[in-house]
Amino acid sequence: MRAAAEILVPGKAGEGEALVLTAPISFWGGVDPKTGRIADVRHPQHGEVIAGRVLFLPGTIGSSSASAVLMELVHNGRAPAALVLHEPDAILLLGLIVAREMGWETPMAVRLGRDAFETCGGRVRIAEDGALTVSGE
Repeated sequence: MRAAAEILVPGKAGEGEALVLTAPISFWGGVDPKTGRIADVRHPQHGEVIAGRVLFLPGTIGSSSASAVLMELVHNGRAPAALVLHEPDAILLLGLIVAREMGWETPMAVRLGRDAFETCGGRVRIAEDGALTVSGE
């Protein structure tokens, strides 16, 4: 599958195994910033590691601290390889923008229609121009 995604926050091209979340997540308390592991025991993907993977987010559960957690993930080298959102989340994306302003290498964040989430599995690459390629299921 190939798709053109809208770039929300530029960053380095990302490649990794897809992690398609089946439910929205709160980064504050839901993701461990030291390990990149989903810590929320109520989340369907509890225990999965987001670090180094292309993270497909169907939505987030609001907290103004989400940006700080994402920034910590970047600083700790535990951030996703790229973020794919159905809808932009300004609070979450602020974490990437601030991390980039700090001079840290940040993953890119893109927007892709929710219908495309269901077809994404295997290895995903997102080029600097937003082109998304899925190889292998």
